[in-house]
Amino acid sequence: MERQPITREGYEKLLAEIQHLEDVVMPRIAQNIADARAEGDLKENAEYHGQREEQGRVQAKIYSLKGKINGCYVVDKADMPKGQVTFGSTVTIKDLDIDEEETYEFVGPGEEDYDGPVMKILTTSPIAVALMGKKVGDDVEITLPRTTMKVQIVKIVDHGT
Repeated sequence: MERQPITREGYEKLLAEIQHLEDVVMPRIAQNIADARAEGDLKENAEYHGQREEQGRVQAKIYSLKGKINGCYVVDKADMPKGQVTFGSTVTIKDLDIDEEETYEFVGPGEEDYDGPVMKILTTSPIAVALMGKKVGDDVEITLPRTTMKVQIVKIVDHGT
């Protein structure tokens, strides 16, 4: 798999989440397991089994977050090319079929946010992949899982401007 760009802030956010899970959450779960184990028979001890499941879920999340970090490289958005769609760009596109505009910011793993006025979507998403390197005024066909969109790039806000 190709490595993905991420901002310093996004990288630090992922590291902080890993540290919190490893240094706060996992020790708390381990203590809860020890307390439940002290209650006796483990066969019918729902608290013990519940905490073991939670421990596995949190450990899986830690592995997942570490995988994200290992698959990334830190990029300063201000160093990216100007005037074209790149990592960190905020892009307004117009859907030519329905004459509506949408705005996206292209971000790295852990930085995505699908709520709010500007959706922050991964650079690996079909929309971002189709728009990378394009300029204002370009018409682009975006192939999505269930449809194809025909859009025009209306505006690009460069990183650091």
